[in-house]
Amino acid sequence: MRILIAEDDQVLADGLLRSLRAAGYAVDQVASGTEADAALSSHEFDLLILDLGLPKMNGLDVLKRMRSRGATFPVLILTAADSVDQRVKGLDLGADDYMAKPFSLQELEARVRALTRRGLGTASALIKHGPLTFDATGRVAYFDEKMIELSARELSLLEVLLQRAGRLVSKDQLVERLCEWGEEVSTNAIEVYIHRLRKKIEQGPVRIATVRGLGYCLEKIPG
Repeated sequence: MRILIAEDDQVLADGLLRSLRAAGYAVDQVASGTEADAALSSHEFDLLILDLGLPKMNGLDVLKRMRSRGATFPVLILTAADSVDQRVKGLDLGADDYMAKPFSLQELEARVRALTRRGLGTASALIKHGPLTFDATGRVAYFDEKMIELSARELSLLEVLLQRAGRLVSKDQLVERLCEWGEEVSTNAIEVYIHRLRKKIEQGPVRIATVRGLGYCLEKIPG
């Protein structure tokens, strides 16, 4: 799950980065509206955390341009406590939720979890596929209700595959979804993570199928 933070208060941004990365998300940050607009134009994200008071291009314009390009993923607006008009405009332009500064990091994490579930079209924190279950709140995975020991990267990889169970996911898409800017993760490294994940989850009627030259698909084994 990949998140973009558009926030020019670096102290606040650093706190958000630490908190969300510790929760298992891949997180990138920009400090101006023009940087946010450029990032949203060229990369895929699952959630945008957007400060409305950005320099160079305000957050409302970033949001308007993003929605005009057809982007549908959730947006959480951060605003000053007294900016009711901006909050209303943001919601009208397509934001999904807002938080007034200052706010609790614990509450923000809860709202992030709720918005990412909404972006997947589900109200549940659990993603299931056959005997596999991923708990997006606790960031743990189960096979037949027994917890599987997975690294943070393996958990994120499983989450992406479960979200798209039955559909092909390319190596490039996996790199885009799992990796932050500046991370040197190649498609060969994705093969290594897939190999490790296979050994831990292919215990029954599920498998990660390889479509040579195209990518991977999490599927149930007929039987």
